[in-house]
Amino acid sequence: MKDFVYNGQPSRVVFGAGSLGHLEREIELLGARRALVLCTPEQQGQAQLVAARLGGRAAGVFARAAMHVPIETAREARDEARRLGADCAIAIGGGSTTGLGKAIALESGLPILAIPTTYAGSEMTPIYGITEGGLKKTGKDARVLPRTVIYDPELTLTLPVAMSITSGMNAIAHAAEGLYARDGNPVMSLMAEEGIRALARALPAIRQRSDDIDARADALYGAWLCGTVLGSVGMALHHKLCHTLGGSFNLPHAEVHTVVLPQAIAFNAPAVPEAMSRIERALGSAAPRSAAASLFDLARDNGAPVALRDLGMKEADLDRAADLAVNNPYWNPRETGPAQRGAIRRLLQNAFEGIRPE
Repeated sequence: MKDFVYNGQPSRVVFGAGSLGHLEREIELLGARRALVLCTPEQQGQAQLVAARLGGRAAGVFARAAMHVPIETAREARDEARRLGADCAIAIGGGSTTGLGKAIALESGLPILAIPTTYAGSEMTPIYGITEGGLKKTGKDARVLPRTVIYDPELTLTLPVAMSITSGMNAIAHAAEGLYARDGNPVMSLMAEEGIRALARALPAIRQRSDDIDARADALYGAWLCGTVLGSVGMALHHKLCHTLGGSFNLPHAEVHTVVLPQAIAFNAPAVPEAMSRIERALGSAAPRSAAASLFDLARDNGAPVALRDLGMKEADLDRAADLAVNNPYWNPRETGPAQRGAIRRLLQNAFEGIRPE
């Protein structure tokens, strides 16, 4: 047994079909009186229903959450929360909406109640990201961790199948990198493996029948576990690449994670054989299929993109992406600094073309 340090995150989880019905109780427990409901323009209908449920406790709806949390949008939301006298933010939606709530909390300290409708997992983390001037800056602050999370599988039934698959792959990425985190521990490794297993079981079932409530619950359960891993241990090369590609080239977040994950895992595989074995076991990989190949197949076989060129990435931008990735690199089990620029560039080329790892 290796030495380790374990820090539990202080959040409350309410899980189960129909659990949105506990919203008023959870707001009461937070001691909040005026909640600003956050969402993307596409989810305004759901946000309005949440506001209607709260009645007089709803301060209003801010429906302009956007991918990668542009700093301009964050400032607008902060100003609106202040103008309305909000003492709580309710984020209903995916990572973009949760991220906007975190941007408000970072400055104001307002408590966040998150209601995830995707499998992003950011609701379980004290990590925030804000994009300014084409660069996505991330940080960690206990103030941005949602105090309460309501996981209601019924709210994910309308999540399109394609988005469900990429969102689930995004969640798997958190767990996969958590298995070789520098500050990992046995508890997180158990949660990571179980989270990957639950999502690998759920995603094909959702593609087969999008209204399968049991599969939706499995996926949300897996997302909770994977998000907890993301919030508890450090990430590595995969997340660095995705932040670079998403923030600097405005590529869709979950889809980028889906495409890059098999390539990043293949790059790191020689340095972390034990983590690869756990990923393979969770995915039910049959020898001689590697963890990286299994992840590629899980995405491809369920209709998800596997090539950056299909997401709008230009091949001419790969050199700049490689330069950004090796500048101020994250910790990684395999060297990723300037000396490895060529290897990172090859990784990005494979991701661009959608080449299946060995």
